[in-house]
Amino acid sequence: MTSFSKFYQQIATNRLSHWLNTLPAQLDHWQNNNLHGEFKHWQKTLDALPKAQDSQVDLTNNVTVGSKGDFNNGEEKRLENLMKKFKPWRKGPYHIHGLHIDTEWRSDFKWDRLAEHIGDLTNKYVLDIGCGSGYHLWRMRGAGAKFVVGIDPTQLFLMQFNAVQHFIQDRTVNLLPLGVEQLPELESFDTVFAMGVLYHRRSPIDFLYQLKAQLVKDGELVLETLIVDGDENTVLVPGERYAKMRNVWFLPSAKAMCAWLERCGFNNIRVVNTDITALDEQRKTDWIDTESLSDFLDPKDNSKTIEGYPAPQRAIFIANK
Repeated sequence: MTSFSKFYQQIATNRLSHWLNTLPAQLDHWQNNNLHGEFKHWQKTLDALPKAQDSQVDLTNNVTVGSKGDFNNGEEKRLENLMKKFKPWRKGPYHIHGLHIDTEWRSDFKWDRLAEHIGDLTNKYVLDIGCGSGYHLWRMRGAGAKFVVGIDPTQLFLMQFNAVQHFIQDRTVNLLPLGVEQLPELESFDTVFAMGVLYHRRSPIDFLYQLKAQLVKDGELVLETLIVDGDENTVLVPGERYAKMRNVWFLPSAKAMCAWLERCGFNNIRVVNTDITALDEQRKTDWIDTESLSDFLDPKDNSKTIEGYPAPQRAIFIANK
């Protein structure tokens, strides 16, 4: 069973101690009432992962632990078979004792786009909302963050994170199975990341206020979301699906997004990057069994989704509380 006791022990002595007023009860309820039907099978797979000797870890240039040759051939194959039981692997990539987990998304591309623009993370408390399996949590730690927390309600992502944590063993990096609506107003994080989440929220304004409530005064928000071209009044509200995704609600223009941030009381708002998602950044690999970006676009015109909307274009916004 997943235990959060070590996380509780850590925050009891740091600036997040007030979170203990609500968090243990929330996670106890989750353990007792909301476990996925496959959770016990995932836990058995996690428990079966081979153990390695202390290994070199690189979180600065990528997410790598150990190297090929740390395990014998039989153990290497066992490692691959066990890690593939956690498919689909969406965000990465990871290099685990010579095993390349070639995830659907090249999340390192996104990190490369934003890393030069964000504030220095050295000794900072960092929160990543909607963190998936936690790839960027490791990169934040590699950039010097003192304490990193990711939240994502998808339980398979928690197990994928735990599988990587099994090898890296860095307890300053943590993932909790929570949604943003379950967070109290912590006002404790120096930097809050929210990447690829806003367009899934029915109320983007409420979401921005939830992000703001997690930041210390003058803290930095790093927000990445889908956008469309247009002026400050342009917002696309797709029909039932956008790029085959059901739960996409609002795609603002960059100017509209800046106006929303200003309305919510953020300052020093800037757009630091815009990028049309390329087919080499999101693609089908052996580590997923589902469709990917090429299946979501019009086969005759890659500038449009299969539904006829503008193809995915993402922008990175940075603002301060």
